[in-house]
Amino acid sequence: MIKQDGASLLNFVGQLQDQKQFQELNWSGTFQNYLDIVAKNPSVTRNAFQRIYDMIMDYGTEEFIDAKKRLIRYKFFSDLEFDPEDAIFGSEISLMRLVNFFKAAAKGYGTEKRVLLLHGPVGSAKSTIVRRLKKGIERYSRTDAGKLYTFDWYLGELSKDGILPPYPTHLKEARDGSEGDWAPSPMNEEPLLLIPLEARANFLAEINEGRPPEEQIQIKGDLCPPSRFYYRELLQRYNGDWTQMIRHVRVRRLIFSEQDRIGIGTFQPKDEKN
Repeated sequence: MIKQDGASLLNFVGQLQDQKQFQELNWSGTFQNYLDIVAKNPSVTRNAFQRIYDMIMDYGTEEFIDAKKRLIRYKFFSDLEFDPEDAIFGSEISLMRLVNFFKAAAKGYGTEKRVLLLHGPVGSAKSTIVRRLKKGIERYSRTDAGKLYTFDWYLGELSKDGILPPYPTHLKEARDGSEGDWAPSPMNEEPLLLIPLEARANFLAEINEGRPPEEQIQIKGDLCPPSRFYYRELLQRYNGDWTQMIRHVRVRRLIFSEQDRIGIGTFQPKDEKN
């Protein structure tokens, strides 16, 4: 019989952890670092509909004939390795309509401005579809193909050399501030929204030069009110010098999590029968 003790069990659990993956999922850096990432991999700037559609298509498709109708099976919804408990079979027509909605929204044809309502009788897999999409986008955000980023504001003072405190860990021990000096973007916004409105057209022309249409970067929308406040106050501190203001920004990787209410929101009705 093998004798086990706390130390051996502790080491065993430690060996099961993937420190390299942890560092990748918790990456953080400067705004300039993020621009380097965007220049090499513009897909990190995709919107929600583009990510959902690409996630579904990454699993592949299969065409087949049913009752003289040519149908498409999207393997994401039936892949047993991904999620055997919520696999969906036999609802190809409904799923085709759903994916067409995401496709149109991803291409900006107008459906992205609408609310999608799943309507059907009991047992028609409405809740199952939503659960699978939520699990899928959580998993997708942890992959290289599904990377996305947001940012935090540093509200303390920079050091004399203009450098922020160390990014990854031990901010409380940094000489110039603590974790309490950081304010996350409340809406987990895309860092490119920090590009000034009047500079976006020229910026996009520069970064999209030579790129095919499907790889071109777009910047749509504006910062949320709290981020606009920090943006405005820091610009005033530096007399309108945007390059100094942007030094107060820490870009970090974002991982979707329904449990932590990050990127996925849910609402449970008081009366679940209605």
